[in-house]
Amino acid sequence: MTKNKKQLCLALAVIFALNIAIILVFTYADAATYRQGSSGATVRQIQTNLKGWGYYDGTVDGIYGSATVAAVKRFQTKNRLTADGVCGPATLAALGISDSGSASGQTSGSGDSSNSGQVNLLARLISAEARGEPYDGQVAVGAVVLNRVKHPSFPNTMSGVIYQPGAFSCLDDGQFNEPVADSAYRAARDALNGMDPSGGAIYYFNPVTATNKWIWSRPLLLMIGKHRFCS
Repeated sequence: MTKNKKQLCLALAVIFALNIAIILVFTYADAATYRQGSSGATVRQIQTNLKGWGYYDGTVDGIYGSATVAAVKRFQTKNRLTADGVCGPATLAALGISDSGSASGQTSGSGDSSNSGQVNLLARLISAEARGEPYDGQVAVGAVVLNRVKHPSFPNTMSGVIYQPGAFSCLDDGQFNEPVADSAYRAARDALNGMDPSGGAIYYFNPVTATNKWIWSRPLLLMIGKHRFCS
């Protein structure tokens, strides 16, 4: 084989390898991106979360249509993300969703199916409900959510507990959409790893701001910061 032929073969081999690498990169990126035209379980989870927070008022049908695009843009704007209507890794993380499926949504994860999604979702709840509370109090709020998941009187998934109507005031007053404190991520991980400063509580409330008289009937376990934790 002449020198020129060897160089040509080498060049073709390099070009082929680069093309394969580019295809793999775009395939991987697309696997974590949802846009208009996508469908499936992850899209349904996106719609469910957006609907629970008041951004989306359409049907939760798992189809990424124009109404979902508009809702995603509103959510992105509120959370200081690029408002392009596309759910990429950053937007999915802000929504508390960790995805492991394809962009068509035929196989996908949710906030309850992977640890990283659980951390993001629980951290957002902790930050909204216990911002400014002692660290133990933040972990305790996360533990209450997890205690409810295991309790027969509550939904048996984290997202079900958090989005249960009327369960957490932060979903109604907008606090849930605020930036998440770094300490909340640590608290979420500790709670998911089994730490429970609440003593097994399934309720907590601030006695200064509570308006629900019924909550005072719950047996007190302990107080951490401004919150009473109850069984």
